[in-house]
Amino acid sequence: MGPDKEHRSGEHTLALLSTPLNLFILRALSDRPMRLAELRQATGLPAQTTLRGHLAGLEESGAVAKRPTQKMPYAVENALTPMGENLLEVAGSLDSWLQKGPGGPISLDSGAAKGVVKAFVDGWGSCVISTLATRPMSLTELDREIAEFSYPALERRLSSMRMAGLVEAQPGTGSGTPYALTEWARRGVRPLAAAARCERVHMRDRAAPVTEADVVGAFLLATPLASLSEDRSGVCQLQVEAAQGLAQESGISVEVEHGKVVACESGITPHSPNFAVGTTSKWLAAIRDGAIEELRFGGGQLAEGLVRAMHLTLMRT
Repeated sequence: MGPDKEHRSGEHTLALLSTPLNLFILRALSDRPMRLAELRQATGLPAQTTLRGHLAGLEESGAVAKRPTQKMPYAVENALTPMGENLLEVAGSLDSWLQKGPGGPISLDSGAAKGVVKAFVDGWGSCVISTLATRPMSLTELDREIAEFSYPALERRLSSMRMAGLVEAQPGTGSGTPYALTEWARRGVRPLAAAARCERVHMRDRAAPVTEADVVGAFLLATPLASLSEDRSGVCQLQVEAAQGLAQESGISVEVEHGKVVACESGITPHSPNFAVGTTSKWLAAIRDGAIEELRFGGGQLAEGLVRAMHLTLMRT
């Protein structure tokens, strides 16, 4: 697939926050609106053309707005918008995740963070992350599963993810080396969900919508991290209501033994007795904010307990 591919939900915001100067601008403007000269001083004296370019990008995204100054009507200052304030909240979630990197804490405004976030965004956008969330796979297997990207493109993404600590090699018996997502990579679903929510609220007409595939991918990442009480065992389904024009719901099937998730597979069966179901927006609120009352449950308490556990686990990320 060429470079003009559409973004998946959350990609745009995470990529925006991986650029250190964007962060410096947002943090500086969180104190007060500033004119260009003041902002340049507050952000470490970048080249004026560079600063203007980054400001233009943030303004186009809706995070920053220009307005007349109170003292000088013909002069303009840069001010943070509600979206800009929300971006700083997403940055906090992203920073918390980076602080727990497998190789040690990573500062969000560092070059290392930019590389890690890019590897994560590229892995999410190419479906490598959601595909590996089901089971370890070799590059050859990934190539069979993901038809939209060429073998060399997948190889580059997998290599970047390995260097970033998002995947690690596993012992294998076949010709290729299988790679598995690290637990840290799975916990990246929290800043991803925060970024997707930010886009849904503030960039509804400009950013990629949250799709059923996005929610299922989040399920596959987050569910294996959940831990329930030892008396919980059984099988349940987490289902996403079909969008208008789609024939059927999508989701995952989860098996729990003595409080531990032992199997998690994409796909659902009709008429499952134990389930949790909701729209993409309701699932986003449930996973990120714990608003499980928006979902509909069936059967016993297994599905509800699993959703609660997923939320609590991600809150500790």
